[in-house]
Amino acid sequence: MGGTSPCASCKLLRRRCAKDCIFAPYFPSDDPHKFALVHKVFGASNVSKMLQELPIHQRGDAVSSLVYEANARVRDPVYGCVGAISFLQNQVSQLQMQLAVAQAEILCIQMQQEPVALPNQIDHQHNHHHQDHDHDQKSLLLSNSDFNNIPHQYFSSFASSSNVIQDPLKRESLWT
Repeated sequence: MGGTSPCASCKLLRRRCAKDCIFAPYFPSDDPHKFALVHKVFGASNVSKMLQELPIHQRGDAVSSLVYEANARVRDPVYGCVGAISFLQNQVSQLQMQLAVAQAEILCIQMQQEPVALPNQIDHQHNHHHQDHDHDQKSLLLSNSDFNNIPHQYFSSFASSSNVIQDPLKRESLWT
């Protein structure tokens, strides 16, 4: 920036901003906080060395990453970005579990609302399909009251976790 206002790094470091200042393109004078954070966490010398080792087309992305990591380090000095990533991954896992529970609940409600044929009764139906077909179909279907008597193992395909519905009428909440 030589000749005009010094870049944010040269202002903070109280030095003259040279025409070929490595910081000037990435730390403009109108955003001094950005360089102050990066300087506090990494030091000006280290940042300068990092930028010099990179091709010019990668320096902007590197500065963005350094600013992000510096912000994360100021908020969480021990874990920095890793802490943020870990928190977000944990949140995704919790939301996936909530989604699985909701899908299981929807399936249970759908099964309660619609008559269900048990698998062994369907096989029996195929063996005797020539007999009064409509009558057989209706007799093989379960009513809502029969649904409560379906053995637990029929629900195991969508209820593998202990936090997921095991009995269609009992729910165990993840949040209690």
